[in-house]
Amino acid sequence: MKKPLKSGLMVVTAAVSMLAMSACGQQTDAAAGAGAETISVEHASGTTDVPVNPETVYTFDLGVLDSLTALGVEVDGVPEAVFPESLAQYGEDSYTKIGSMKEPDFEAISEGAPDLIIISGRTAEAYGELSKIAPTIDLSVDAAAPVESFKEVSTTLGEIFGKETEVEEKLSALDTKIEDTKAAAADAGTGLVLMTSGGEMTAYGAGSRFGIVHDVLGVQPAAEVKSEGPHGEAISHEFIAETNPDHLFVIDRDSAVGESGEAATAVLDNELVNGTKAAKNDSITYLDSASWYLVGYGLNNTDAMISAVQAAITK
Repeated sequence: MKKPLKSGLMVVTAAVSMLAMSACGQQTDAAAGAGAETISVEHASGTTDVPVNPETVYTFDLGVLDSLTALGVEVDGVPEAVFPESLAQYGEDSYTKIGSMKEPDFEAISEGAPDLIIISGRTAEAYGELSKIAPTIDLSVDAAAPVESFKEVSTTLGEIFGKETEVEEKLSALDTKIEDTKAAAADAGTGLVLMTSGGEMTAYGAGSRFGIVHDVLGVQPAAEVKSEGPHGEAISHEFIAETNPDHLFVIDRDSAVGESGEAATAVLDNELVNGTKAAKNDSITYLDSASWYLVGYGLNNTDAMISAVQAAITK
């Protein structure tokens, strides 16, 4: 009698095991479909477990938006902003608007039930509240080491969205372009980066938010400019005349954020500025203000920024 009992137990055990395995397999498939696989991401505001290939993605950072666009990753929620032409499609109503670049709309975000929220410096103060809604990561680029930081951010995006190879290829191409521009900058003379806003001017030097011109691309600074903070150093037309740069790189903040104000071309239409080497040699470059002021480091936009500087110093 024991043998048949043992045999019956084995049959039952096997059946239970098969059911368990089947159930486990179904759970695994369901979990995979729901993006249950996660990776741990260290970022500027902490460490967060993030789903791999999240389905619904909201980003406040336009540099990240630019990179995800370059990688063919669909983004569902974006802030209200003045988008450059390269990102103009995100102004359409088909994309959920999640607040401004500095002030999240928590209600709209919660209703959208995102799987991942990406922020940067402008939204960093809201990290705690946003983290209560969904996994949130702060992918700010460090201005003190912009290229290294940008590469880390790009690599992180590649890992989250399964685009490691594409990121590697794009970063390699950017490295080549940077080296080519640095070689051209060696004989290009001096440069000064300035921004106009409300008729006033501020200059940015090495180590600043626009330090890519000097720190990365090798354009010699025309003057020592304070780099503390995001707003640059207030300057005058006399300062520009005394500095007498070979190249002027100009960003119109009013245009970038959609505010009415005196255009940068009008602000710089001044006898002192017109007497500089930059003006006499037609080397005043008006940069794409939204791309430089709002977007910054993104896989497509960084390429465009480098191209703008390269064109200016080689014409």
